[in-house]
Formats: sequence, C-alpha cells, structure tokens
Amino acid sequence: MDTTDNINSVVDEVRDGADEPLTLQEFQSIVREAINQPPWRAQADREADYADGNQLDSDLLRRQKALGIPPAKENKITPAIRAVCGYEAKTRTDWRVTSDGDPGGQDVADALNYRLNQAERHAKADRALSEAFKSMIVTGVGWVEVAIAQNSIQFPYKCRHVHRNEVFWDMHAQEPDLSDARWLYRRRWVERQRAAQLFPEHAPIILRSLEKWIAGHAGEMLEGDLSTGLLNATNAERAWTATEDSWYNDENETIAITEVWYRRWVRTTILRMPDGRAVEYDQANELHQVAVATGRGRLVEELMGRVRQAFWMGPHQLVDRPSPYPHCHFPYVPVWGYREDMTGVPYGLVRDMIFPQDNLNSSISKLRWGMSATRTERTKGAVAMSDEQFRRQVSRVDADIVLDDQHMAKQGARFEVKRDFQLNDQQFQLMQDSRQSIEGVSGITPAFQGQKGTARSGLQEQTQLEQSEISIADLMDGFKDARTQVGELLMALIIADMGKEETTIVIEGDVLNPPRTVVINAPEVDPHTGVAYRSNDIKRTRLKVALEDVPSSSGFRAQQLNSLSESIKSLPAQMQQVMMPFMIDLMDLPRKKQVVEAIQQASGQADPEQMREQVKQELMYELKERELALREREVTAREGLIAAQRVQTGVQASYSAMQAGAQIAQMPMIAPIADEVMRGAGYQRPDPMGDDPDFPVPTDLPPSPGGDQGGAAADVPQNTSPAFPPVPQQAEQGMNGIETQAITDNI
Repeated sequence: MDTTDNINSVVDEVRDGADEPLTLQEFQSIVREAINQPPWRAQADREADYADGNQLDSDLLRRQKALGIPPAKENKITPAIRAVCGYEAKTRTDWRVTSDGDPGGQDVADALNYRLNQAERHAKADRALSEAFKSMIVTGVGWVEVAIAQNSIQFPYKCRHVHRNEVFWDMHAQEPDLSDARWLYRRRWVERQRAAQLFPEHAPIILRSLEKWIAGHAGEMLEGDLSTGLLNATNAERAWTATEDSWYNDENETIAITEVWYRRWVRTTILRMPDGRAVEYDQANELHQVAVATGRGRLVEELMGRVRQAFWMGPHQLVDRPSPYPHCHFPYVPVWGYREDMTGVPYGLVRDMIFPQDNLNSSISKLRWGMSATRTERTKGAVAMSDEQFRRQVSRVDADIVLDDQHMAKQGARFEVKRDFQLNDQQFQLMQDSRQSIEGVSGITPAFQGQKGTARSGLQEQTQLEQSEISIADLMDGFKDARTQVGELLMALIIADMGKEETTIVIEGDVLNPPRTVVINAPEVDPHTGVAYRSNDIKRTRLKVALEDVPSSSGFRAQQLNSLSESIKSLPAQMQQVMMPFMIDLMDLPRKKQVVEAIQQASGQADPEQMREQVKQELMYELKERELALREREVTAREGLIAAQRVQTGVQASYSAMQAGAQIAQMPMIAPIADEVMRGAGYQRPDPMGDDPDFPVPTDLPPSPGGDQGGAAADVPQNTSPAFPPVPQQAEQGMNGIETQAITDNI
C-alpha cells in the first residue's frame, strides 16, 4: 500500500502543470536561489563607476589628504569604451526578413520586412540595443525588453533598456537566449498609487503596509470586518522570510513589484511535415486532421516549455497568467559579453582595466606630490617658529624661513632642504607603463580611439585598427545574436497583430525602386478544386530574421560614396550617367528622389519601371505595324482575286450568252420554253436594261464545211501524216456546256 502511494505521488509530481500558477513556496525558492547566486553585482557597479569616470572613492581621497598627496585622475577607460560604442554605431546593421526555404513567400517577407524596419524606428530598438551594448562592454551583460505598448496612443511595440540590477535569471541555463531557463524575474520600485491603479483588485493590500493595518486590527484578533483577501495577506506576510524593507518603503511611498517569468514543462503533440515545418497539433483543425490522415504529417510527442507570467508584491501574488506574447521566449533579451567558465558570472572589458587605471592615477598623484615635496633636516631649535608654522611655510613656493641665529652659531647646528628628483623619474616610467598596460589588456589601440598612436604609416594604422576589431570580434558576434533575437520577437508581435485578416501593405519606394503594394491573407478559391485558401498567408509562411551584410550608418554610406566615385571616374561618359542615380542614393540629400528624376530627364534616361513600360510600348507598336502590313497585303491579294473572279465571271457569262444565242438561232422554238423556265425559277428582267456588250462580229465568214447542215460542225479531217496517229472521229465520252467543241454537240 505504501508503494502504491509513493507511485501515485510521483505521478502527481510529473503531471501536466501548464495551467498551474506559481505557488508561494516556488516563488520563495526562486528568490533564495537568486540570493545564493555567485556575487558579481557589486563588482559590476564598481566597473560601471570606473567607466563613468568615478575612479577615486572617499576612503582613498581621505588617505591622500592625510598624506598631503593631491588627488589626480587620467581616465583611460572611458575613451576606450566610447570608441567601442562608436564602432557599434558605425557598423550598425538593419534587419532583413527572408523566406526560409519557401519560394512563394517572398512577397510576404518583403511586406514584413517593411513593417519590421518601421517598428525598428518607432519602437526605439536601436537606442535600446546601443544602451544594452554599452552595459555589456562595461559589466558583461545588458538587457533589452521587447514589449507591447502600455496604451493605444503609443506605437504598438516598445523596446527598452533594462538595468542589470533589476533582472535576475536562472544561471543554470545553457542557451544564450535563455530558451532553457526555468525562471527570470525583474524587480522594480513603483509608487503605491500607480501600483494600486495597475492592480485595483489588490488595492487594499498595496495601500496598507503590514505594521499599519495589522497593528490597527490587533485588538479585534483579525476575526471580523476584514475581507478574506486581507486575512490571506496577513498569513502570507507572517510566513514571508524576507524583511519588510525589501519589498515596501513607507518613507517614499513605494513598493517593490516583482515580475516573474517561468516555464512549465509539458508533453506536447507536434505535427511534423515533410518540408520541415512543425506546429503544435490541433485536433479541431481540419487541415491538421487531413495531413495526418493522408500521411503527409507525422505526430510526435515532445517536451516543451509553456511560458507564464506572474506579478508579486513581497509574499502577495497579484497576477498569474499565461504569457500574453505569441512566442515561447521571455520578453527580456540578454546581450552577453564574457562569462566565467565555472560560475557563469558575466564581465566586460573594464574588469582587467581597473588595476592599471588605479596604478596610473596613483602614479600621477605621487609624481605631482614628489615634484612639490621637500625633505628638511634640521637641528632642534634651528628655526625661529613653531614646527607647524615651519611645515606650512616650507611647502610654499614663496617660502620665507627665519633661522635662529643663536642656535645656528652653535657647533653641530644644521638646516638643509632636499628634493629627490631621481624617484620622480622612476614614477614617470611607471606611469607610462600603466598607460600601455591599459591598452594592452583592453586591446583598444589609440588608432581605434581616433588618437595618434605608434603607427608611422597608413598601413600600420590600418593594421592596428584591424587588430582592435579582432580583439572585440567575439563581443560583436554576441551582440549580433542578441540583435537578431530582438528582431525575431518584434516580428512575432507583428505577425500576431496581423492575424488572418486581409491586410494591404504599401511598401514605400526609394530613389531607385518605385513603391508597390502587397496584399497579405487575401481570401481566394482554387478554380480546379474549389477549396478556399488565403494567398500570402502570413501564418503559414516560413520566415526568419537576418541582418544585412552592409551597415546602414551615414559614415559607411560616405565611405561607399567615395569608393563608388573613384570607380566611376574611369568609366565612359554613358556609364557615368547610368551610375549617377546610385551615387545620389548614397548621398545625404534632403530631396534625393527629385534630384534623380531631374538627372534622368536631362539625360533622357528613364527609371527601370519607365524603361520596362517603354520597351513594352515599342514591342506593341512593332507588333501593330506587322499586323497592319499583313492586313494590307491581304487586302491587295483579295482585290486581285476579286478582279480575276470578275473577269472570269464576265467571260463565262459572255460565252454562255453566245451559246444560248446560237441555240435560239438554230431552234427558235426553244426560246419561249426557256423564258417560262427562267420565269418559273424567279428570273426578272433587269429594269432598266443593261448596256450592250457590243461584241465585234466578223463580216466575212468562211463557208461552213457542212453548210447544208445549218452550221453544224464539219467532219474531222483525216490525218495523212505518217508521223502522227489518226485523229479520232468522235470523243470517247460526251461533253457538256462550254466544254463542247461545236454548237451542235449540245443538240
């Protein structure tokens, strides 16, 4: 029985807890784990002070004052940090959305790329990343929050830099993007009134501290006239192990709100497609069911983390809910610098620069003190003043020391002032070594900082610049990953807002490319299958965020402009006109588009769209000319055909008329019969009558061989030539109409 209970308890521990809120015990465990993490924040604060120029603490100044050493500081850390931050601003790159192996998703990628770059500007992502980059360079870690705006008046998305001391995270996580972290929380002090407005259901707990409302109801034993929520709050505060000052402050009326992000690991069914696409399986989705039924999809169970959000005020849980964001990451993106191998503690460039900076500052102080310091040797009573007056007088530039003549007249009396300049030379060399040591440990050369260094030629200076860039290459690589993750979180928010509704995005053009319109999630129907679908479906397109290889800073554009200008100088004049719009695009002119249009109009060069339209018009004109030429030749041929048909018809009609006249002349009795036949066929005499054809008639006709036959055809004469066969006397078959040789053949 005990074994069964143990098994059931183990099963309860591994059950699906995706919807379970964070308990007080779990929250206490998270806080204790954060407190017991390796200490590094005090050291990070000291490193940040050195980067800000606060390099002389109060204890050091007090000791120097007691020894008479003047305070001195030559800040070599701040210029190095500023140089690295300036390098980040100069080489800053933009986001580019590309279709991840989906050939039909380029339009969707272009539309999202326009929206993402718009969000980059309005959400202040570049500024937040730059501030986090500086924190990473100095202390080893920086944080960027990618969140939804607090109200509708603002831009929908917001990117903020979060101070490192507000964020605590699971240091056991191995992934740089904290995708395997169990928890992360941010602790911030908020005014009580504002917190009460943010969480109105907990206003009584927020506006009353423990000592006030518990002590006020002590006489009533907290058993009446109190809400259940206040009673639960009392028990929670009594069980809270942390001190009261750690979560509320009565003096400035502020409370500490802890925003906790944590993961619940659950077993999830994933639908995998042959093209590599994977989504969470939804039984209510018909497309998922069809994919499984047809074998195109495969179901796999995997362990996934469900992100949840909770707000705590000390031991009081204010809100606990699933993550409001569509992605599976925490909304806080870390920007990592260097991290210790054993502990995972972050650190930056300043850690190794502190000692040589202190050494440099102390060397300058001692050198200044040594140059003005004096050592006196005198016998007692040699000066005619007190010891305190003598010490103040001897350190002055216009010192006036009065000696006691009676004492100096004694044997052995002595008064001597000495200065040790040899020690100052050693200190000066130590100071120079400290300066070189700062450059050595940081890898930031004077050439990288824009100062004159040890280079004696342009090649040497370029080599030193490349060496400095190589020394911070790993830092820039980590920052690039963080910047990409910020872009992916922003893209997830944009896709979630667009949803499945039809959206028309007008992509603004630039100097070289005209504007164009892309329709997202357009409902359409397949004409072959009749299945309704959405073209440019933003939910189904596989996308990824990358960084442009070409920086977008003005300095880099100026460098490109200079390189392109030098290259164009050697080109012919025609090619220079072609490349001129590209040069204008790299210039920082207020009206670049109008300048390019004026140049194109002056040179007769059109933009690509106009050139395509012109080519299309020329092709249409050429096709039209060909069509007209073919039609002209066709009309000419038809006219010739009609003329030939007219002649043929006239000849046939004339020949038929002559045969008809010959028949009537030989047999007049057939004329009335022919008239009746024609009239029965619908013939009508033309009115008015036509013109007389006036065929010529020969006057002298030879006598007919068969005159007694009334014009009948004569007999065929015999052929008497031995070289030809005899002419047949009659045809093998009869002839009809105009084919007959004689008129009598038709009788």
